[in-house]
Amino acid sequence: MANASTIDPTDSRPITSKPVTIRPAEAAHFGKLAAEWWDPRGSSAMLHRLNPVRLAFIRDALDLHWRCSPAERRPLAGKRALDVGCGAGLLAEPLARLGAAVTGVDAADENIAAAQDHAAGSGLAIDYRCGDLGALGLGQFDFVTAMEVIEHVADKPAFVAALQASLCDGGLMVLSTPNRTARSRLLLVEGAERLGMVPRGTHHWDD
Repeated sequence: MANASTIDPTDSRPITSKPVTIRPAEAAHFGKLAAEWWDPRGSSAMLHRLNPVRLAFIRDALDLHWRCSPAERRPLAGKRALDVGCGAGLLAEPLARLGAAVTGVDAADENIAAAQDHAAGSGLAIDYRCGDLGALGLGQFDFVTAMEVIEHVADKPAFVAALQASLCDGGLMVLSTPNRTARSRLLLVEGAERLGMVPRGTHHWDD
């Protein structure tokens, strides 16, 4: 499977393997940010601000779905969790601390390397994989996430189908993506990117 280190970063065409989900240019863009993923003042500063909100939403969803007490520290103990588009592990690591056996998937091998290094330094055993979800054959998971990812993939129906195939019966899936509204365009593309709060080229209105 081609990845960010072996493809032409100017190529905006989708990879032609099946299922088609990875965009080489998108993988290259995010791979260039790998060294700063864990810097709360770096290019991923907005993700660091967003992450507590995402985690609170996820925790509420977990407690509701599996009828856990909010006081339970490891509600995912004994469960497998899959984070697709994991970057350098900003979400995968908290999921591991919630007790899950976590697998993280990303299209950029630079991100996977950064994620592995950070997890090792944090004493967390997380299985990180680089490639197209549909081609990796990872089996099924109790909990599946893809946060701010679907807007960056080439074939959205194929991507969602791969996510669905990865979810076991009775499992829970949580997805997130920016709304395609005039307000979100103003805040994300015209505002955050131009002000340097998000790297330029991260968001595309047509996606």
